[in-house]
Formats: sequence, structure tokens, C-alpha cells
Amino acid sequence: MEEKEFQAKLHKKTEEVTESICTVFHEYLKKQEHMPYVKVVLDGMDYSFMAGGKRLRPLLMRETYRLFAGEEAKETLELQEFMTALEMIHTYSLVHDDLPAMDNDEYRRGKETTWKVYGDGMAVLMGDGLMNSAFELIFSTIQRSVASGKSPEELQRITQCGEMLAVKAGIDGMLGGQVADVEAEKKNLPMDMEKILFIHEKKTAALIETAMGIGATLAGATAMELEKVLQIARRVGIAFQIQDDVLDVIGDSAELGKTVGSDAESGKETYVTLRGLESSRREVEKLSEEAVALLRELPGEHAFLEELILHLIYRKK
Repeated sequence: MEEKEFQAKLHKKTEEVTESICTVFHEYLKKQEHMPYVKVVLDGMDYSFMAGGKRLRPLLMRETYRLFAGEEAKETLELQEFMTALEMIHTYSLVHDDLPAMDNDEYRRGKETTWKVYGDGMAVLMGDGLMNSAFELIFSTIQRSVASGKSPEELQRITQCGEMLAVKAGIDGMLGGQVADVEAEKKNLPMDMEKILFIHEKKTAALIETAMGIGATLAGATAMELEKVLQIARRVGIAFQIQDDVLDVIGDSAELGKTVGSDAESGKETYVTLRGLESSRREVEKLSEEAVALLRELPGEHAFLEELILHLIYRKK
């Protein structure tokens, strides 16, 4: 696929996904308008969610769904709600990441971070609100699916997706990776590759696994196909985070929309500081090649998904 064609498709698909998740998100917020005393939290949730970004995770979920359901398959309401819930969880993690007690970042995506606008205490509550609302949304999805008389197989897939989201956002996923990261940084503990890879796999790859895993599961992928999808996602997630470490060294603040060099300034050890810039780049290339090779073993039309994976891994911002 030519680069110009890919960029046009990416722009169109990202706009479609953004419209879907923002519609579901704002419908949820409207249901909370009867509580005026929490308006500031709802405003902050909206500010954080609407701050932009690549919408990588919902896009990966939808494209993986279409890999198994067909390129022309329409988005189901369940898919839209899972895409939205996952982006809400990702957003809450960024809100908390940026806090003074964590990374102390003042800008993200070219805008002031949530705590800079609303204060750090309120930002904690806004992150909590996004996380809890995501699971409220998924439970309503499950309840509606039961009430609508879906088949046992369909219900099993939907509940499996809900469990996947909860597990990969928790101790055995993103939260666990964040715990290891914060503990190592705050206690100035020595880092080795085993610990860094654990943090990358849990903190970053877990939600990418969730995105692609839920997309495959909702579309009816077999257990073997799902396992292969998770292997792909794990490699993409780790490569994505190593590339993030690389960009922290060589990136441009204006282009990235966030402060660069923060890891070095804080003395934080990363994949790059342990292995060096060139070795890190080679590992990104190796992981991307493995991910693409696994993807090509799956059925369905995957040209765009393959290009998307490579685009995300080799991004410059």
C-alpha cells in the first residue's frame, strides 16, 4: 500500500472511530447531568477524553474485529461500547500518569494536562471517574445483551471480553506494570532488562492485547486465532514502548506534544539507557517483523492492519 493511500485510510478510519467512541462517551455523560454537584468531575473527564490522541486502541480493536468479521462488517453497539470503555481506561491512566506524584508532566498532546487545569486532587477523582464509568458501561452492555436474548455463545464472548478488560487493566496488566515502574523510580531501585520488559509488557502491551483480543473475540475468532492475536499485540506493545523510550531521547517536544528528555532528566532507566539507542532500534525492528509474520498467518484481509502496526511502531510522534 502506498504511503499516501495508507495515510488517507488512516485519517478516515481514525475519524470514524473517534466519532463512534465520542458519541457513546457523551451519551454516558448526559445520563449523569442530574447530579450538579459532580459537574466539575464530568467536565474534567470530558476534557481528558477529548484531548485528542491517536485513538490507537479503539482503532486496533475495530480493525482486528474486521479482520475476522470482514472488512465491510458494521460496528455493533457492543464493539462501540468496548472501544469506548477501553479508551476511557487508557485516558484515566494518562491522567494519573501526569500527576505531580507520578511523572509530573504539564503537557500532553500539546495541551495542559488535567491536573494543571483542575488541580492534582481533582485530577485523581477525574481519573477514578473515567475508570469506574468504563466498567459501568461494560456492565450495562452485558445486562442489555442478556435482556435482548443473545445466544449463550454470544453472551460468553461478551463476558469474556469484559473479563479481559478488567484483568489487563488491573494487577496482572497495566496497573501491575505501573506499580513496578513507580516503585523502581521512587525507591531508586536498580533496573535490569527483566524488570523493564515486565513493565513494558504490563504497562503498555496489556491494553494493546486487550484491544486486539476483544476485537477478535467479538468477531468469533477461535481460541488458536485469539492466542496468535495476543502474541502479535504483545510484540506490538513492547515495540511501541521501546520506540517511546527512543523518542524521549531523539524526539521533538513540539512534534510529540509533550516534554522530551524527561526520563534522562529524572535519571530514569529505560530500555534505551540499558541497551543503547541502536540496539533498541534493532529490537523494535525485530519485534515488528515477528508481529507482521504472525499476522500474515491469520485469515482475512490484513493489508491495512499490517501497515497500521508498522506505522505505530515506527512513529515519530
